[in-house]
Amino acid sequence: MRDLQHRLGCDTSARDRTLVSRRSRAAGSIMGGITAFVAILVAATGLLPRCAEAASLYRVVIDGTINPATADYIQSGLDAAEQNDAAALIIQLDTPGGLLESTKTIVKDILAAPLPVIVYVSPSGGSATSAGVFITLAGNIAAMAPGTTIGAAHPVSGQGADIEGDMRKKVENFAVSFVESIAERRGRNVEWAEKAVRESVSITETEAAQIGVIDFVAADLAELIEKAEGLTVEIDGDEVTLSFEDLTRAAGTPVVIDVEKTFRQQVLDLVANPNIAYFLMMAAMLGLYMEFSNPGVLFPGVVGAICLLLALLAFQVLPISSTGVLLLVLGMAFMIGELLMPSFGMLGFGGLIALTLGSLILYTPESGLIVDRTLILATTLLFGGALALIVLVLVRDRRRPPVTGAEGLVGETGVAVTQIHRSGKVKVHAELWNARSNVLIEAQSRVRVDAVDGLEITVSEFKE
Repeated sequence: MRDLQHRLGCDTSARDRTLVSRRSRAAGSIMGGITAFVAILVAATGLLPRCAEAASLYRVVIDGTINPATADYIQSGLDAAEQNDAAALIIQLDTPGGLLESTKTIVKDILAAPLPVIVYVSPSGGSATSAGVFITLAGNIAAMAPGTTIGAAHPVSGQGADIEGDMRKKVENFAVSFVESIAERRGRNVEWAEKAVRESVSITETEAAQIGVIDFVAADLAELIEKAEGLTVEIDGDEVTLSFEDLTRAAGTPVVIDVEKTFRQQVLDLVANPNIAYFLMMAAMLGLYMEFSNPGVLFPGVVGAICLLLALLAFQVLPISSTGVLLLVLGMAFMIGELLMPSFGMLGFGGLIALTLGSLILYTPESGLIVDRTLILATTLLFGGALALIVLVLVRDRRRPPVTGAEGLVGETGVAVTQIHRSGKVKVHAELWNARSNVLIEAQSRVRVDAVDGLEITVSEFKE
């Protein structure tokens, strides 16, 4: 059995024997005294390894959904704890669930961790729901705070709806086998783990401790460390006895170092939400669409480009359907085509259908993720309204009488420059035209253009 104290502590006996030997050889020597003084000074300034720093606890706090950013955050915590020779990593957990793929990644990292991992469902009022069940069961030590719950791990779609058809059975069977293997590995209640998936059962912290789902209930970190003291866990196939005797300060407060999320992890945590990723993509398309329809406005184009980059970042970690993305791109191309070569709604209507279909199948069926139907409806109405406005403008423009060129002269008024009898000159729109009339029109009379024939116009006297 490998004692954790030997792995984490500092062996001071060998160093002491060396120091004694050196002092013996340097007895009566001024240089020996100086050397001893320098060694003491260096140790006091912290340049030599110190046991207190080697015996610290690291903690990551999960308060939200389980997604790729969460998996990356936990991996960062494990790396930091290992590099700093920490006694253990605490995962403080409060989650409503999340992505199955991310959960698998987290469980794999916990099971293969080179140091003890303590999963602590906290604070009071929190829960380890759905994906949180898998993560809690995977910990070397599993504990819960008073007033917390665990359970309801039945697989559902990204919006909380049941998965239908054969895919439901496939995902459910996989989840059951997955949670059973974790429970068996950690020696926890396998029967309850299966019920948590198949029947969505949920229990309190007291019940969980009684039936062997967790190890114990702890009100705070101090009690958590106290109850974990002396427990034996398996690390890399070896049994390790947990010892946290050096983890408290003089006042008895545990030494816990929090691992902070990086900026990248914070951004990824925000955009990895399936609905937010879809919203960013639609905002990008709308911004670029407005920029194409009103070149030079710039602001919609800038916002659209930023949203597009953030959406692409989210799509790198979310299970995206290539067909759904192609339909979105095709729909946007049709909408832009409506602007460049107006088809009175044909291209735009096709683009609207492509956008809607692409939204419905944006994520792979296996992931269980879907875009919120309300968000899809709002997006369809928004693009549909923009399309209807464009078509309305085109129809009105087509029906409007010409205001430029020869056709635009019909109905306009002017002044006869010369007497018009069969032929003469008139001024219309500050232009001099050859004119003809079937009746005599005196010079300086107001005339109205009745027809245009090449470079000659037919006029009649205008009377108000």
